[in-house]
Amino acid sequence: MGRFRGRHEAEPWDAPRWPDGFPEGVVDILYGRTELADEIDKVAEVAGYLWQKGWAERNGGNITVNITEYVDEGMMDMPLLDGPRKIGKRLPHLKGCWFYCKGTQKRMRDLAREPMENGSIIRVLDDCESYGIVADEPIVPTSELPSHLAVHDYLLAKGSPYRASLHTHPIELVALTHSKKWMEKDASTRMLWSMIPETKAFCPRGLGMVPYMLPSSVELAEATIKAIDDDYDVVMWEKHGVFAVDTDIMSAFDQVDVLNKAALIYIAARNMGFEPEGMTDGQMRQLSEVFGLPKI
Repeated sequence: MGRFRGRHEAEPWDAPRWPDGFPEGVVDILYGRTELADEIDKVAEVAGYLWQKGWAERNGGNITVNITEYVDEGMMDMPLLDGPRKIGKRLPHLKGCWFYCKGTQKRMRDLAREPMENGSIIRVLDDCESYGIVADEPIVPTSELPSHLAVHDYLLAKGSPYRASLHTHPIELVALTHSKKWMEKDASTRMLWSMIPETKAFCPRGLGMVPYMLPSSVELAEATIKAIDDDYDVVMWEKHGVFAVDTDIMSAFDQVDVLNKAALIYIAARNMGFEPEGMTDGQMRQLSEVFGLPKI
């Protein structure tokens, strides 16, 4: 608790940020809400890891987490600080849902220290076409919000337990996409799985591949949803980055971290002057059978 909390490090989350009263137009939504604060703490921790690994240059990357399960009556009574704002499309499964979102032009290194000053909590309104900013400050979410929300709408429609989405730029995985060889369906997956058993164990659905498309575009969002629907939890965007979904933001980060570690092993072997053998198909099949993994 409190690893990336900046000024909160010496304070519990049930201590108010402004003991003498809130500044005008600001609330402290985490005050007294331990479970919600824990989720935001995970976001801050992951943001710190992304920056430390060099995966979040400038304002690169985004995080969106569905926090609806932590909403209480007091939150429901909070007025909007900003909005309504149009999403750009109707998302029927998100009616009344709440999300924590990284702010537009905000940096992960700053979010790691001050998550509520570099992101905001929003509520999707009853028309399913717009949202309002509820807390703590009227920080406009990332421009990629429509894409992230479209994925969350798909996940809820499917009955998925996944509540977190992560977009980041892992260096070695992005490097692989500059070769058409690794962009072929499941070519990267099988290579990465074969580098170390943990990759297949902890990323059992592998790595979906999406060819280059304009960042933040509707087409990229639709292609990402199609890849997730094809039974991938982590989707590679050619020459751009990855998009991962999981039950919480730490689990989404873990999948990307494990996959990138496998890429590092592959690149290390190539730098030593040889093509790594990797585990055999039989060895990987045994892993799937013994541990009950979803893909052979």
